[in-house]
Amino acid sequence: MSLKAQLEAIIYAAEIPVTLDHLIELVKESVVSEGAANGTEVQSRVRLALEQLVADYYSPDHGVEIRQVAGGYRMSTKPEQHEVVRGFAKSLKPPIRLSLPALETLAVIAYKQPVTVPEINEIRGVDSGGVIATLLDRKLIGTSGRKQVIGRPILYKTTKEFLMRFGLKDVNELPSVEEFEKLVAESFQAELIPAEAAEELVSRQAGVQPAEVAAVSAFSADEDEELPAKAEPQADSSATEKSEAEMLESEKLEKTAAPREY
Repeated sequence: MSLKAQLEAIIYAAEIPVTLDHLIELVKESVVSEGAANGTEVQSRVRLALEQLVADYYSPDHGVEIRQVAGGYRMSTKPEQHEVVRGFAKSLKPPIRLSLPALETLAVIAYKQPVTVPEINEIRGVDSGGVIATLLDRKLIGTSGRKQVIGRPILYKTTKEFLMRFGLKDVNELPSVEEFEKLVAESFQAELIPAEAAEELVSRQAGVQPAEVAAVSAFSADEDEELPAKAEPQADSSATEKSEAEMLESEKLEKTAAPREY
């Protein structure tokens, strides 16, 4: 593979801009094997190939270009193509998010197709009826006739939509079962765990029960910190003033009602 092709592949696959130093590091062995004498010559060859690659994409025959962004290089669509790209992006289907049970069921169908629901249930050890309905609704699987046994259960297989979603030419490009299990383990290691379950798991690993964790969290104030003093009940000032006024009025009435002595 030519140096320019290697640089092109790296920049295309990168999610963030790739710096020149990073590019040199990635292709250094290849450049040295082609006859570069030292690091300076390696850097010179990489820089020259990169400039040629940028010039190639600058041609109006290309709808994308290689630009310098934030100190690195990345591919992006040319400004004059933004409208057509925006229209294309709006027409795309949203990405599919599958739960772990759905992905397991889909994997069983993909590797064992055509397969019936009882056979899927036997492999997974749980009922897969609801998951099958979800996969049918998303057009990732379809029916493939009926199995010629008692009850004639429906056979299921993957669809063209499945191949498109997972970027496969056909089912022969599926990874091995071992590779698939590894991918699933990596993808779902920290996902699909409810917050309560995660808290309980962490608590058990620490040797503390979830209820104790909640209690500690609720009363985690410093022991030396004084609790706020309870407010002393205050007398109702308006009631006190009213009572004094009534007493004065009563005394006036008593003086008025008492007989005068002559």
